[in-house]
Amino acid sequence: MKKLIIIPAYNEEENIEKTVTSIQRDAKEFDYVVINDCSTDRTRKICEEKGYNIVNLPINLGIGGAVQTGYKYARRYDYDMAVQVDGDGQHDPEFLNEMADYIANNKVDMVIGSRFIEKRGFQSSLPRRMGIKFFSVLIRLLTGSTITDPTSGLRMVGRNVIEIFAKDYPKDYPEPESVVAVLGKRLIVKEIPVIMHEREGGVSSISPKKSIYYMIKVTLAILIEKIRKQ
Repeated sequence: MKKLIIIPAYNEEENIEKTVTSIQRDAKEFDYVVINDCSTDRTRKICEEKGYNIVNLPINLGIGGAVQTGYKYARRYDYDMAVQVDGDGQHDPEFLNEMADYIANNKVDMVIGSRFIEKRGFQSSLPRRMGIKFFSVLIRLLTGSTITDPTSGLRMVGRNVIEIFAKDYPKDYPEPESVVAVLGKRLIVKEIPVIMHEREGGVSSISPKKSIYYMIKVTLAILIEKIRKQ
């Protein structure tokens, strides 16, 4: 089966080489593509000097647009599975083969790597954990499904979800909204335990000042997505 790793990257000069190197070492059965979201640092230069497979976006699209570009790439080149691995080094490629086997053997449409099932590794800050718990409760109330880590970017999907996301994908802070979209189509979403790492360099896109906007925006987006599907 053809399996693709989508690596969205914006100003990840401190992390991108380590991220790709770990993929090449621990996920050899996967192809990968770096989606350079118009970085203003040396991300593009590093990727091109190292000969990485890269798509350079002409303008900054944000995380949603960058990831959707990866799904469009997966659809165009006929991949059976696609998985998002963030360029900041927080996602561990050692779990990718386990995720792929889970999809293949259990006939699920999306599998999410959750840091909260076994509570190992980096657990994020207390305010962020509270926000994640809020979205988990909201998703359970709206869909009946329990997702312990709805903000996890480490999500692997099969062909049918690749097709869905290539056509329509949330643009801003997309993870919880896209999970609701998949569940709204009566597709199967499961989680497996993974270990995530703390960002070693660069800056997160969700600053403390943006946290309130993030909570309001994503909550409204989830509610609108649920209404659309009714």
